[in-house]
Amino acid sequence: MTPAASPLPERLRALLGTDGVLTEPADCAPFIADHLGRCQGRALAVVQPRSVAQVAQLLALCDAERIGVVPHGGNTSYCGGAIPDGSGRQLVLSLRRLNRIRSIDADNYSLVAEAGCVLAQVQAAADAAGRFFPLSIGSQGSCQIGGNLSTNAGGVNVLRYGMTRDLVLGLEVVLPGGRVLDGLTTLRKDNTGYDVKSLFLGAEGTLGVITAASFKLFPQISARATALAAIPEVRAAVRLLGELRAASGDRVSSFELIPRVGIELTTRHIPGVSDPLTAPYPWYVLCELSSSRAAEPLDAVLEEALGAALENGTVLDAALVRSERERAALWKLRESIPEAQRHEGASLKHDISLPVATLPDFVARAAPWVSAHVPEGRLVAYGHVGDGNLHFNISQLEGGDRARFLDRADEVRRAIHDLVREFGGSFSAEHGVGRTKVGELERYASPVELELMRAVKHAFDPHGIMNPGKVLREQ
Repeated sequence: MTPAASPLPERLRALLGTDGVLTEPADCAPFIADHLGRCQGRALAVVQPRSVAQVAQLLALCDAERIGVVPHGGNTSYCGGAIPDGSGRQLVLSLRRLNRIRSIDADNYSLVAEAGCVLAQVQAAADAAGRFFPLSIGSQGSCQIGGNLSTNAGGVNVLRYGMTRDLVLGLEVVLPGGRVLDGLTTLRKDNTGYDVKSLFLGAEGTLGVITAASFKLFPQISARATALAAIPEVRAAVRLLGELRAASGDRVSSFELIPRVGIELTTRHIPGVSDPLTAPYPWYVLCELSSSRAAEPLDAVLEEALGAALENGTVLDAALVRSERERAALWKLRESIPEAQRHEGASLKHDISLPVATLPDFVARAAPWVSAHVPEGRLVAYGHVGDGNLHFNISQLEGGDRARFLDRADEVRRAIHDLVREFGGSFSAEHGVGRTKVGELERYASPVELELMRAVKHAFDPHGIMNPGKVLREQ
């Protein structure tokens, strides 16, 4: 008679050690709810491997036992992508112990980092080697690079350097069943068949577990010029972007749209934030030029370009920074908008992207719709207008009924996303699909696209153990 297998927690501890498996509710709590408080689940256990070999053993066990695996990084997702379902039958796989910078090759302008490295750690490692890693997002002090890869994160430097996908040279991935794809190349050119690594970038852990990546680095930034420019309308932002790109020789690295309400919220709720201009204006742009040449006269270039824009009416007023302290204050203003919204109350958030040229017409259509149909909220539209990514949020007005306001989320989302589709845009620019937008993908993706996605999912993960219910509905 065959002896019964040991209980799963015992088998997991045999693989990972006692401290590598968390089962107590208090220990698991940080891993089963998202930071926004919107997604909550239950976990069979939280596992914390220390090596790629341990990840491979875990996935082999889970594939054999048909146990769902939910990869977990810094838990900064806006879509519930790293949260288990409510069944209590899924493992949360935390990558935080795989947190080494494995190598840096300054001459090759490349770096290899494990998935559990915090983004700021990768930036600092590149800087220490005299190089620049351009991925920069508001949560960079807590998000992990594996999550950035799995969601194809964007951020404030996409205009100049592209999305996370554009920074990747190679990946190391553990597949369901325990096989390891060892693709940590640092080659710039490798034209040998399918680009398999690209399938894992933006897949949100549904095809395998990214354990390490090799990245492109760039020359360190030695000169910057930053300004906050007041503008009369969104169309002026698009016009100013074109003027700055031409005047600077395409050295625009960031170009962020901020509404007046964004400044009002941050100055009210965030300590140390102030309005740098003396009068209120309807819209603003935070723009930054950068160069690796220390002697580049970017301040003069930016001042001249903004001066010309003031004369032709594109810009109404502007404040150029004269110190790193002033620059940090402007970026704190921009990056604190989400936190200020949380202090203000509930929000209906929409992470959308559109062709840059259509942004003014979209806002001209969508803003009046919000005013007419959501009188209990006000529009807070801001974001990376340089690459067409708008965070089109609606904040609850003070004194409103929070539950009633949030109950309108589906209705409002449908109207906004349908309009985004009409303008040729996307309902998810940089936050992914996760579990909260699965229905949106089904609504807006073509049947052929969905068919191909499901075929890829089945080919890589035939038993459906990898992050079940995220991106694609469970079959």
